Amino acid sequence: MEGDNAFEESNGSMPELEGRVAGVSVVSRPELSEALSESRGTDEKSSPAETGNGTSPVILIADDDAMVRMLAASSLGKSGFKVIAAENGRDALEAFQRYRPDLVLCDVIMPSIDGYDVCRLIRKEPQTGHIPILMLTGLEDNESINRAFAAGATDFATKPINWGLLAHRVRYALRASRAMRELKLSEQRYALAAEGANDGLWDWDIDNDQIYFSPRWKSMLGFKDGEIGTSPGEWFNRLHPDDKASVSAAVSAHTEGRRDMFETEYRIRTQTGEYQWMVARGLAVRDENGMGCRMVGSQTNITKRKEAEYQLRFEALHDGLTKLPNRALFLDRLNHSIQLAKRNASYLFAVIFIDLDRFKVINDSLGHLHGDRLLIEVALRIKSALRDGDTLARLGGDEFTILCEGITDINSVTRLIDRIMNVLGDPIDLQGQQVVTAASMGIAFSSSGYDNPEDILRDADAAMYRAKAVGGSSYVLFDEAMHRQAMEFLTLESELRVAVEKQQFRVYFQPILDLRNDQVSGFEALLRWNHPTRGVLLPEAFLSVAEESRLIVNLGRWVLKEACRQLVCWQQSWPQARGWFMSVNIGPVELAAPGLVEFIAETIESTTIDPTCLKLEITENSLIANGPAALKTMKKIKSLGVKLSIDDFGTGYSSFNYLHRFPFDALKIDASFISNFDQDAGRQEIVRTISYLAHNLGLSVVAEGSETEGDFRRLKKLSCEFAQGFSISRPGDAEQMEAFLVSKLTPSEASAS
Repeated sequence: MEGDNAFEESNGSMPELEGRVAGVSVVSRPELSEALSESRGTDEKSSPAETGNGTSPVILIADDDAMVRMLAASSLGKSGFKVIAAENGRDALEAFQRYRPDLVLCDVIMPSIDGYDVCRLIRKEPQTGHIPILMLTGLEDNESINRAFAAGATDFATKPINWGLLAHRVRYALRASRAMRELKLSEQRYALAAEGANDGLWDWDIDNDQIYFSPRWKSMLGFKDGEIGTSPGEWFNRLHPDDKASVSAAVSAHTEGRRDMFETEYRIRTQTGEYQWMVARGLAVRDENGMGCRMVGSQTNITKRKEAEYQLRFEALHDGLTKLPNRALFLDRLNHSIQLAKRNASYLFAVIFIDLDRFKVINDSLGHLHGDRLLIEVALRIKSALRDGDTLARLGGDEFTILCEGITDINSVTRLIDRIMNVLGDPIDLQGQQVVTAASMGIAFSSSGYDNPEDILRDADAAMYRAKAVGGSSYVLFDEAMHRQAMEFLTLESELRVAVEKQQFRVYFQPILDLRNDQVSGFEALLRWNHPTRGVLLPEAFLSVAEESRLIVNLGRWVLKEACRQLVCWQQSWPQARGWFMSVNIGPVELAAPGLVEFIAETIESTTIDPTCLKLEITENSLIANGPAALKTMKKIKSLGVKLSIDDFGTGYSSFNYLHRFPFDALKIDASFISNFDQDAGRQEIVRTISYLAHNLGLSVVAEGSETEGDFRRLKKLSCEFAQGFSISRPGDAEQMEAFLVSKLTPSEASAS
């Protein structure tokens, strides 16, 4: 470099500038590097003076006039700036690359490289666009000023320079540079956030009725950036018709100051014509009157969330198998109809309760998968027969309900039932297996006057059970007589619960006689209710209620334990009783109840009864109701050593099949075949045939219902091993049975006892 080059080094230090002027500070390269490092870090090029940390900005002065350099350095140095001076454009660029000053003062006319090129070369680097460049020009030199701005200058100062104001001008330029830099950074952050966010951003100039929609906002609807304008109609005209009013109301509430924040959910039409769910949130900028003049916000796609919410609501209110409304939704719609009927006396509706006939047999025979397919097909067929506006629901299992709204008379409902009967009458193909099903139906009408949906549903259910009781495949209308029966049922159920709590039940026993030697061989345990006002009640008076309320489970287990305890007591008191057995009835509800086998095992252990002396009587209805599950349970009971007997034999349609399939030890002929049969040759032959069949299968035979001496004598001739009935003894409690037993003992047996 030439001799007066301000950057010519000597022993690692910067030479003096034109011989040092008082107050001018010249910073050496190591000192400058340290100062820059402390003030802004290794890479950041912010102005130290503007950071408030006490360090001084670095100013680069480039001018071929030594006097200008000295005066500028003196003026700026006194104001606390650190100054680097260069006498030509080449040295200025070198100094700029080394020290990256915070501001450049550059003369227009310089040797080597003029000020315009210096400015252009500095501006070529993307990182230096924020550094202010003040060009020094001659007075009234408009051409130079225009060229300076074209080259990238920030501002200019005309010569001669007012040195007293130079520092203020530099300081202002630095502050402006910092503000512009921060604004640019803020804009960049906003642009990056808008581009990277999943939300679509919008900026609404309410006064001018123009909205800026971000590219993301447009792409959410399937549009490119240039395909949507700035009119509010681009947003509001795409809203779902049902949502426009609510969105407009939310906007007004916020802009008028009635709501702190704008937030609303809506459906908006996309480029493909489908609707997507969105949520928009925004805040308003308010004018001096408190009204929103501008609102900025975002739009978020919540379609998946809405779909998930809909699915959850659907699953909560619909049957998972048939997708029909479930009990909760049906009761809600039924309650709506009840309220409508209260407001309008002419409005009538009806509830139809449907239960498929013999569904359990089909389900157990073909399997649950085929049973599910049957239910789905039945649902579709019933639905095809309904009127518009009727509601079909599945309550569970094979139970369906229909809400018929706005009916004119009973005939309109019975016609609907006829259509349902017809569509259910056609065979249903279950993967090659043809199945024919039918249904029992009960109908309750709103004309009876209801306040609660559960009440009318209960009455329709009661009517359905009446239809099923008369043979199924029919319907019954609920009437006042059935209502009285329903009330009696509820009363009886309540009394039953009190009876269980107050232990009003007793176990009675009826002896079973061995017809081969006329000796007592066992007893049947029978449940009696010692009702406080009605006296002693037989099971026929309360058994159906006990079973439906499931009170029979605990009652039956109590009977079982009491019966076993009593037999053990007798066996310990009388030697001849050691071979006796105790028969206990197990109904369908008890057989299906969890824990039955475990309870029997515990009873055997706690009462010390010989399990071979315990005989459980299971009705054919229990086998029909429980199917394969019953067989599994019975095998477990047999493994305990307990005997099994089929009760009420001959009353079912497939009794002989059950004898072959299930592990029975004995057969009890139903009393309907025995009572007063001594003069009926036909029934005598039936009993003889049943006994013959049982013996061939290795089963013993008990005939119940021997009411007269004639019945008793006739049974002795028909190969029945055992008999019970009034001709032998009426049932009684333990004390009464002990008196009966004493009367049957011989004098030697009595003395031994």
